Amino acid sequence: VQLQASGGGLVQAGDSLRLSCAASGRTFSGYIMGWFRQAPGKEREFVAAIWWTSGSTWYADSVKGRFTISRDNSKNTVYLQMNSLKAEDTAVYYCAATSRNGVPSRIEYEHWGQGTQVTVSS
Repeated sequence: VQLQASGGGLVQAGDSLRLSCAASGRTFSGYIMGWFRQAPGKEREFVAAIWWTSGSTWYADSVKGRFTISRDNSKNTVYLQMNSLKAEDTAVYYCAATSRNGVPSRIEYEHWGQGTQVTVSS
């Protein structure tokens, strides 16, 4: 399994960015795909997740209403649309995948991609 994250960059507060996670190596039906982030000096935290099969989504409270996770089956890609970005959204963002069942913010993710840096200037 390979996960390739892209789309990060330097933006101003209030701007938008869309991150992409290209997944390959297997069929991801039944998998939960997640986005996590880690800011300097902080622990990695859950951002959002989507169940590939149904499209059901979960979000951290800090991003609800601003971020949207989605997937494109034909492209085997998961997206994270980030709107109304804030300085506190600055972090390295990682995509991840798991075949485990459970609460997406708490279960173990088996596969991780490399991170993509998002920097929001205030």
